[in-house]
Amino acid sequence: MGHVVSFDVTADAYGRFMGRFSEPLAVELATRADVRAGQRALDVGCGPGALTAELVRRLGTEAVSAIDPSASFVTAVRARFPDIDVQPGAAEQIPFPDHTFDLTLAQLVVHFMTDPVTGLAEMARVTRPGGRVAACVWDHAGGGGPLALFWRAVRDIDPQAHDESGLAGAREGHLAELCAAAGLQQIESTTLAVTVHFATFADWWEPFTLGVGPAGAYLTQRDEARRAQVRDRCAELLPPAPFEVTASAWCTVARA
Repeated sequence: MGHVVSFDVTADAYGRFMGRFSEPLAVELATRADVRAGQRALDVGCGPGALTAELVRRLGTEAVSAIDPSASFVTAVRARFPDIDVQPGAAEQIPFPDHTFDLTLAQLVVHFMTDPVTGLAEMARVTRPGGRVAACVWDHAGGGGPLALFWRAVRDIDPQAHDESGLAGAREGHLAELCAAAGLQQIESTTLAVTVHFATFADWWEPFTLGVGPAGAYLTQRDEARRAQVRDRCAELLPPAPFEVTASAWCTVARA
């Protein structure tokens, strides 16, 4: 079983926190999954729509569907793309019939699934035989994810803190193991990398204060003095602004 993480936050907050990384990552994932015109695709755990937007750009609105368990995200994606089929739903129980899609994708979702193997098996079920199932997860365990420096600062101050390195798929090879357990075929593993530019330290830090995901939850559950300690330690660890952060994700593309 995975970690249950609340993303009961606004689409804007999530976009400011992770969109800077997830939007360029969506381009990399769609390229690796060979998304091309004529296919029908499903975005599983679409969030506020970073990957959805890239799928629409490549396939058109009629060919893209999306699901997410968060009502705020579903509402946001419907507002952004009124012509696509966006439904509330979790990966473990995808609300579509068997063999509906040519391509089913999950960007930055597997590590937050309650049951990743069931979620990936469901992705395969709604994909036509021989169609592609693609997923990516940040390299939290290897220290290559976009939050690595934040968690390093937290552990320097609070060695007992639980970071995201134990999440499903976050260590090398684990995403492929989960895909194999879900019955997927011809599993190909690779890494994807994106680089994001930050003009100031505040640009980098402020989204951590919005309460998004495990990192945001850690901060919001601490007092002001501890938050200041973490902020100051992050500032010490980062290079002087402006600076760039490069983040890497594990990626698998398999056949249903």
